[in-house]
Amino acid sequence: MRTQVVFFKTESEVAMNPFDNLKKKKTLLVDDDELIRDSLSIAFRNKGCFLQAAETGEEGLQALKRESFDIIISDFVLPRMNGLEFLKLATTSHPNIQKILITGYGDDNIAAKALEIGIHKLVEKPFTVKALFDSLSMMIENGERKRQAP
Repeated sequence: MRTQVVFFKTESEVAMNPFDNLKKKKTLLVDDDELIRDSLSIAFRNKGCFLQAAETGEEGLQALKRESFDIIISDFVLPRMNGLEFLKLATTSHPNIQKILITGYGDDNIAAKALEIGIHKLVEKPFTVKALFDSLSMMIENGERKRQAP
């Protein structure tokens, strides 16, 4: 029997170059705030990372039907369908996709529901682009370790 040693990177090691793994991923952003969509689109493009932005959960679901994504970032407050509802529907059709929920509400109920539907990370507003990229990098690293574990 062979023993496998798994090394876990610290947050600072992952943060050293958070874009290496993200450059290999396709990300879908769903947020009704045009400033956030535009800011994150520019930040991703400047780092050589792929991001497609949608304004509503319905637009996000249409994007998921047209192409595959590795990561979804969704705001909690969206028109007609909140981020939890959108991510639950997205998970049904794409069970292995990694998910981040952005929220301005530090509500334990939202956090509990997010865990129930398999959201990997909760990011509270206000956030910096660096904090979001660090969260993405940690989430990707954790996902890679889980896939490699025996």
